[in-house]
Amino acid sequence: MNFAKNSYRVPIAGIIGGIPYRLALAGGWIDQPFVSRLNPRAPGSMVVVSIEPQFRFMERSGMATGTREIALKLWKRVLPKRAPAKLVRELYAAENKGKTNPSGSQDMIGLIYPGIHRLDYDFAANGGVFPSHIETIHDRKTERWLEKVIHLLPVAPRPAGYSPLGQKHLEPRWIARLGRSGKDCFEAIQARDVDALGAAMNECMKCWETILPGTVRHPKLTVDLAGLLCAYQSRYPGAMYSGCGGGYLLVASEAPVSGAFNIKIRVSIK
Repeated sequence: MNFAKNSYRVPIAGIIGGIPYRLALAGGWIDQPFVSRLNPRAPGSMVVVSIEPQFRFMERSGMATGTREIALKLWKRVLPKRAPAKLVRELYAAENKGKTNPSGSQDMIGLIYPGIHRLDYDFAANGGVFPSHIETIHDRKTERWLEKVIHLLPVAPRPAGYSPLGQKHLEPRWIARLGRSGKDCFEAIQARDVDALGAAMNECMKCWETILPGTVRHPKLTVDLAGLLCAYQSRYPGAMYSGCGGGYLLVASEAPVSGAFNIKIRVSIK
């Protein structure tokens, strides 16, 4: 059978499910209470973007695929039409039941809330588990701008047995900088300033490398993540990884990036 000549099309969501993916930009890890509790300038922020499921992202690559798999099973492959805040807590409880090192709530929020969001985490509020505040961009022009200037390059999934938590240098001043990078990132998106966006992404990576060195350097990693990151940061306004241990390299640029693809944002509720 020649499938290319079939007269029908199978919707991709019918194969991979209709649950969105999540892109995390600057500030990641501030959603973890073991980090936010040491922030001397709380709240600290991070940015998440809800992504349309146009194709299947690599697993173990910082796109919340593990959380998404649980959501697919929990909600029969589509998001329920219920209050997002309640869905976040329901999914958080389902994923982290019995876990010693629970995943952060930014994964659930990024999947469930449409659009671009700044999540503010303060250990004094909700124990740092859920944000003390969520700020949202309700502007389709800004969403389209971000779709054009964020380029994704596939690098490699996290290897089996890898953990970024072997070394922890949780210095409060660097945690404060991490939380600030998320605020700067959100402000840069609001202003549609690619140079400021790139600077916030670069700053976030500096903080990761200092606080949790295993995010980019680890015996189990076979790709020179630090070297690759440096090469792209030197040629474009900024770059960062989609998650610890690699995944996708996110490059901020108004110019094309060879070999990269762009995202489609799940449009905000107006």
